[in-house]
Amino acid sequence: MSLQPNKILGAVLAVAVVAFAIDFVSDQIFAKQEPTAPGYVVDMKAAPTAVASQAPADAKAPAAATTANASADVAPIADRLKTADAAAGEKTAKVCTACHSFANTGDNKVGPGLWEVVNRKPGSHEGFKYSQGMTTFGETHTWDFATLDVYLTNPKAEVPGNKMAFAGLKKPEDRANVIAYLRSLSANPAPLP
Repeated sequence: MSLQPNKILGAVLAVAVVAFAIDFVSDQIFAKQEPTAPGYVVDMKAAPTAVASQAPADAKAPAAATTANASADVAPIADRLKTADAAAGEKTAKVCTACHSFANTGDNKVGPGLWEVVNRKPGSHEGFKYSQGMTTFGETHTWDFATLDVYLTNPKAEVPGNKMAFAGLKKPEDRANVIAYLRSLSANPAPLP
């Protein structure tokens, strides 16, 4: 009778015992301790809220008028567009090229193509599979200058559940420049407000 199966079984059991011993010892060395106080506290009262929670019963009102993150000390987008620089907006929009195409072919990438996006219905670019949040938003909105301004401030807050992982453009002049650039992406640019 051969002792080979017994040797194999013994080796497997020895490896298992060593693995459990290493696990036990490492748990003792690197014991996880719960913090006694939080590292930082998030003030939820100061956080911007989504438009959906503040929209009036007739949700067709312009997004800029109903959004909490529109600051009173920021000039309206119509005024900022008068001095906006589309070339500066093109430079700022370079970060968008990772997900969006600006070409007049209308190609989609991770995000929808942005050629002729101004005055387009959100969630309507052909060939792109939008999130339910963006499709619902598109039922009552259009990508006009004011809506783009509010959306580009904080995309996740303006359209909860959208796929865009962009944090937004916090500087009003950057948003105006990017919107001026997006306006130029058309064979027939939309008139300025």
